[in-house]
Amino acid sequence: MANITRFDPFKELARLDPFTGGWPLIRRWAETPTEPTIKLDVTEDEKAYFVKAEMPGVKKEDIDVQVEGDVVSLAAEVKREKEEKKGETVVHSERYYGKQYRSFTLGQAIDRAKAEAKFENGILNLTLPKAAARAGEKIAVQ
Repeated sequence: MANITRFDPFKELARLDPFTGGWPLIRRWAETPTEPTIKLDVTEDEKAYFVKAEMPGVKKEDIDVQVEGDVVSLAAEVKREKEEKKGETVVHSERYYGKQYRSFTLGQAIDRAKAEAKFENGILNLTLPKAAARAGEKIAVQ
């Protein structure tokens, strides 16, 4: 059986050692990262934060969004359906099956009661209203 390797010349050029100018070794499948990261876009206005998270291949019911103060955590599970084909052997598959997790901190606490989440076409859209700013409490010095 022949070993098949995928070569991306632009990716490999980006990995050149700037000090020696040496070429890196071509990576084999076993060494390539298999777990994708959840890619995010976060914007804000004076009232809320808006998050767009790419979650391709995920079902709506497999997404978990947690908000604790100013920390937002996203988790998703991509499940593989069992597929059997007679007479075929999978040589290589680049699809990811498993759990993905991403957590990030925003500049202000979130009002969880007003937060909204919508999932469509592999994109999770979050609207996270900013909590009303609390005035600092004075602490009596004894």
